[in-house]
Amino acid sequence: MTTTSGHDSIPQPLLVLSEDEQLFRDNIRKFAEESIRPLVREMDERGSLDHSLIEQFHQLGFMGIEIPEHYGGGNGTFFEAILAVEEVSRVDPSVGVMVDVQNTLVNNALLRWGTEAQKQQYLPKMAGEWVGSYALSEAGSGSDAFALQTRAEDKGDHWQLNGRKLWITNGKESNLFIVMATVDPAARYKGITAFIVEKDFPGFVVGKKEDKLGIRASSTTELILDECRVPKENLLGEVGKGYKIAIETLNEGRIGIGAQMLGLAQGAWECAARYAQERKQFGQTLTHFQAISFQLAQMATEITALRLMVYNAARMKDAGVPFVKEAAMAKLFSSQVAERVASQAVEIFGGYGFTKDYPVEKFFRDSKIGSIYEGTTNMQLMTIAKLILG
Repeated sequence: MTTTSGHDSIPQPLLVLSEDEQLFRDNIRKFAEESIRPLVREMDERGSLDHSLIEQFHQLGFMGIEIPEHYGGGNGTFFEAILAVEEVSRVDPSVGVMVDVQNTLVNNALLRWGTEAQKQQYLPKMAGEWVGSYALSEAGSGSDAFALQTRAEDKGDHWQLNGRKLWITNGKESNLFIVMATVDPAARYKGITAFIVEKDFPGFVVGKKEDKLGIRASSTTELILDECRVPKENLLGEVGKGYKIAIETLNEGRIGIGAQMLGLAQGAWECAARYAQERKQFGQTLTHFQAISFQLAQMATEITALRLMVYNAARMKDAGVPFVKEAAMAKLFSSQVAERVASQAVEIFGGYGFTKDYPVEKFFRDSKIGSIYEGTTNMQLMTIAKLILG
């Protein structure tokens, strides 16, 4: 797919950004280098995000990119949100996933299915001060998301939610949660319903934080809903239509994960290429050895191919054309490229790459999550197979 300018119909290559997109990307890259990079190792070791970054994200408009201006947002495109996730993840994928979940899942769900009253109440907060989470997964419903057991009961003047959610990104920092519950477990997907839950609602508790292999600064928590009281007006969409919200939101979210893994791969490659140009063995830099230079060339080729896939899927979403297959392919390929490139980067560093003194070790740990969350590798393959084989 190609894009066209607003003045003519001359096809424009996917990797060529408009002046506005270039400026947007450059500003985010500058911020990531100056404000995020100095904190990466400390946040990883501590296992938590530096809260000063969240305030800066809101001030710079990172947390409401697609939200219209009249709600306090940036009135940007989905593609710009993808650029933001990529550039932040190039420095720290742990931070990138916060920007991703906020824009591609939470804000997206509110924009598409929220009532006008809900938009007026919540979108300015999401753009200006709040962090959001998307709560679908449970202990017994991972890939089989529609087997969830969290119950929603209509109590007349409010909804009552009971259950537990697991692996909720941004859980520690979030003020608002898009929670999926079922009005009837026997109805399977036809009972699933979406709710807007604030962290201060009675009966809602953020549980334990997971101790993870990678993206450690990103909080991943349990949610406990014990007779959680949710106002009637906080129903998102229609009763029994939560499956549609879940599926369609995650389709877009997968492009976001593709962008996160793309940024990770780019960051790991840059570290490896820089090291190979500086490190000397046998009287010459590593790049003079064909084995290393060819390896870097292969990594760069795969990253470029991945960037084309991610950008194409994002452009298709903005153009309003079907993109589910392209999103699944981008998410699948991104996890493979990120893991492969990060692993090769560790090898290029040799013994140094196996230590925490250099960033490739962290990139390698962070890469593994790409094949797991927002749809495992096998779930992406199943989706792609269905769409290409009819």
